[in-house]
Amino acid sequence: MTDIPLVDLHAAHAEIAAEVREGFDRVLASGAYIKGPDVTAFEQEYAEFSGVRHAVGTANGTDALELALRALDLPEGGGVVLPANTFVATAEAVVRAGLRPVLVDVDEDHLLMDPERVADVVADAVALMPVHLNGQLAPMAELLQAAGGRPVIEDGAQSQGARQDGRVSGSWGRISATSFYPGKNLGAYGDAGAVVTDDAELATAVRLIGDHGSGRKYVHERFGFNSRMDTLQAVVLRAKLRRLPGWNEARRAAAERYDKLLAGLEGLTTPRVLPGNEHVWHLYAVRVERGRDAVLAALHAAGIGAGVHYPVPVHLQPAFRGLGYGEGAFPATERAAAEILTLPLFPQITEGQQTRVAETLTAALKANG
Repeated sequence: MTDIPLVDLHAAHAEIAAEVREGFDRVLASGAYIKGPDVTAFEQEYAEFSGVRHAVGTANGTDALELALRALDLPEGGGVVLPANTFVATAEAVVRAGLRPVLVDVDEDHLLMDPERVADVVADAVALMPVHLNGQLAPMAELLQAAGGRPVIEDGAQSQGARQDGRVSGSWGRISATSFYPGKNLGAYGDAGAVVTDDAELATAVRLIGDHGSGRKYVHERFGFNSRMDTLQAVVLRAKLRRLPGWNEARRAAAERYDKLLAGLEGLTTPRVLPGNEHVWHLYAVRVERGRDAVLAALHAAGIGAGVHYPVPVHLQPAFRGLGYGEGAFPATERAAAEILTLPLFPQITEGQQTRVAETLTAALKANG
């Protein structure tokens, strides 16, 4: 029986292999490995895709978040509000930028940053960093209102191409960061990321900081570090970006199939879409009410690459113990950490593969009682 991976990177590569090979040959012949013409072209194309004027390529998504924060010149040690239910990189970037994470809980239905919780802590903050989780946007209109004029930085690592009320991910906040880690909807062949914004001054600051603070060789206008997108990754991303709308549509179709296949299963909750959102299904994360780990083990035993995202929330990670949050601080996030189960989903997944996943999951739930 053929294994079903959580993400099938080989299938995506097969679709673009010839184009990537041609592009790599072009770069190798030119020798323009850093900041080459393909990087410039990709930045222009991704800015247009994101509905903004500027995009700056970076070495990875975590750097992109840090660069976005640093470009804003926020007061040192200032609080940045972010959801407790996120990958640790969101909080890491805040600390690396000399700022302080202020965590809030998420809503129970969508596991997105809760504007009501933001209102409780925003007075102790200088900025907000909503996370667009699993492929859908956080409630941006409400969060912008809750921000009270403070800058909003979107963490769009999981939402390339997603929309809310017609506006694209990355176009809501003052500035936005994304990741092109290989498993993302738009993934490189290694690490890469980008910052997008409508603000020309912020884009210039991001570019300077990410290139050792230098706009001219050996002249360093401000303190920076090295976070540049290499040209080979830009070749891959350009090829994939042209296919991303179609791939996102295929993800939506696959999510609809799962919804139908899993409807009515006792002890299982399928994901919910926030009204106004056009989801791109980076992840299809169900919730298992009891015995999640036993169900996961049964899927793995059947050759199905299910996963668990964020089994230990940020506030309970040893590295962030100093924030002062203990167990029970964010109940919705902690319940999600104990229940979430991510099912295989990628543009090329077949109906037969999804049927097998659903049948195996159904049997595991029944065996689990």
